[in-house]
Amino acid sequence: MEIIQAVLIIALAFWIVIDQQGLCLTTWFPIMVALFVGIIMGDMKTAMIIGGTFQLMALGVANIGGSSVPNWGLATLVGIYVAIKTTSSVEEAKAIALAVGVPVGMLGIQLDVFAKILNTYVANAAQKAANENKFKKMNKILWGGPMIFGLSAAIPTTLCVIFGDKIVKLILSVVPQWFTDGLSIAGNILPVVGIALLLQVMPVKKYLTMLLIGFVISAYLKMPILGVSIIGFALAYYYFFQKMAEPDMKLSNADNSAANAGDDFDE
Repeated sequence: MEIIQAVLIIALAFWIVIDQQGLCLTTWFPIMVALFVGIIMGDMKTAMIIGGTFQLMALGVANIGGSSVPNWGLATLVGIYVAIKTTSSVEEAKAIALAVGVPVGMLGIQLDVFAKILNTYVANAAQKAANENKFKKMNKILWGGPMIFGLSAAIPTTLCVIFGDKIVKLILSVVPQWFTDGLSIAGNILPVVGIALLLQVMPVKKYLTMLLIGFVISAYLKMPILGVSIIGFALAYYYFFQKMAEPDMKLSNADNSAANAGDDFDE
């Protein structure tokens, strides 16, 4: 069973990077990665708590224009796998996931840059084959791009799967308690930073009323986040269709004005 879990974890790591570079079918996001890892590892609660922490850390961060950012999806995957294999305590698992996942996520920056450099050679080789009208050869060469990106995540994941718990035990035996406590504190602070970054790019002033309503419902009425999300969806749904209807109303008013003007002219 452990071998099957290890193989599935490595395969998921291979896929999420390809998904990030392509269609983005949600598996790239930490909370979605946590869902699949939780299914594979059989501990959904721990996986979703850790995934939610990394998801909040990733808010407001995007690799715009080909820039490289921490691979929080990979960090989530490795962190959850190692944490679940190492301990059964949720709090300890969260600290271990941060201790292992954050460095892996930062390493993802360098791996992403390295993969992009290698892919320039793939693109040039494919272009050369296309110029020579060797399109079958070109298609074969282009398969190298996804393979390079996939391996950039699968290789470090394989190392963590093989040596993960040993690395964690070594770290915990060497690192002092105050450092691991600091990681736990950082894990609670970084989500706030992620939300702050997200608010910077959102039209907060325009929708401040909605933000305040959500805060009151959550903080004072103690409504679960799912209920707040449903209310937010309902308001967004209503606002969207109201805006969609405005052009039709303007067009209808314009037609009425034109018709009235025509009647005045006839008179």
